[in-house]
Amino acid sequence: MNENCTDTPASTTTSRLLRRSLPGWLLALTLTTFAFSTDDYLVAGVLPGLADDLHVAESTAGQLVTVFSLVFALAAPVAAVVTADWPRRPLFTAALAVFTAANLVMPFVTAFPLLMALRVLAALAAAVVVPGALGAAAVLAPPERQGRYLSIVLGGLTTALLLGVPLGTWVGAVAGWQGAFVLGGLLGAAALIALYVTLPEPPRGERLRLADRLAPLTRPGLLVGLTATAFAVLGNLALLTYLAVYLRDLAGIGPTGLGVVFVLAGVAGLVGGQLGGPAADRWGAERALLMGCVAFAVVMLGLAACWPLRPAPLVLVMPLLLLWSAAAWWIPPAASARLLRLAGPAGQQALALNSSAVYLGVAGGGAAGGLLLGTLGSGALPLGAAVAQGVALALFALTSRWAPGGRGSRR
Repeated sequence: MNENCTDTPASTTTSRLLRRSLPGWLLALTLTTFAFSTDDYLVAGVLPGLADDLHVAESTAGQLVTVFSLVFALAAPVAAVVTADWPRRPLFTAALAVFTAANLVMPFVTAFPLLMALRVLAALAAAVVVPGALGAAAVLAPPERQGRYLSIVLGGLTTALLLGVPLGTWVGAVAGWQGAFVLGGLLGAAALIALYVTLPEPPRGERLRLADRLAPLTRPGLLVGLTATAFAVLGNLALLTYLAVYLRDLAGIGPTGLGVVFVLAGVAGLVGGQLGGPAADRWGAERALLMGCVAFAVVMLGLAACWPLRPAPLVLVMPLLLLWSAAAWWIPPAASARLLRLAGPAGQQALALNSSAVYLGVAGGGAAGGLLLGTLGSGALPLGAAVAQGVALALFALTSRWAPGGRGSRR
């Protein structure tokens, strides 16, 4: 925008509109996280057909998700350290090219080991790009909008549950499981083009030595914050992984009703995610985290209170489910903004570690929820989720002692 233009009311209004508009590179980064997240969740929608076609048990086919998560969790911090000084745009486009190719060759896959190898390749590409996309958004954002920009990029993950996964499941039903992965490849190609055209090279900042890049691993506050993130995700996934079983037992909701629940919960999660970032900007990340974690725990206790009423009426259960989804997705933007503040110059490495913590929480949530389901029944899932969120809240509060500016400071 021309800084020398006449300062008339019309020009002032135009400049405000321009400042409020979202840059193309931000939308491209959001498309990127949407593509990776959709691809990650595709397996769930095509699992039976995939297992049957490749002659493996469904439980074996399900390990594609486990392997993807573990490879991402282990590779993300390593990739962040190795590529810290590499230019972002060529790095992202190269990784997206690998990701796209790993999906587009799926129609030629006839053996499960080859499919597993391709999923490892896709996970490695995701480990390079997803934390880097968050880092680029944080660096390129105006300081007063950092939380908002992070929430928009993270919104790609939520939108994948709302749009990408149902679309992939439909494509899988029409064109087979290979077609669903081809859809993931096409989304990757679209993200590649969008990033190549729109993404400016983020400012490098100070050049860090290898020891400085590894510094986050030695900071107690950062490690506690990462552990808090893992517990927050664990609590959410402990119920989400087994939501079909829980809602069947609580309210008699079948597959058709479950699809409606997922769509509505996805909308609520998208809204919660888009509110969590601006809340961190306005009130500070610590206060926003407190609000999100408390709301999550209260909703879980509300769901637990519905258990003696089963079959509980949907009009009672549905509002709680929507509030749960909104609270769960409110937390990540605030947690990311908080983590950046704790990390200082090593923010890129911290975001990579945060992504690892998220994926470890996903794996832990599935395991913890399965343990509760097998020993105490589905009615125990909300209570377990509330306990995990309480642990997360306590750990988030503990990070205040290491935060610059002390308790209650902004971001």
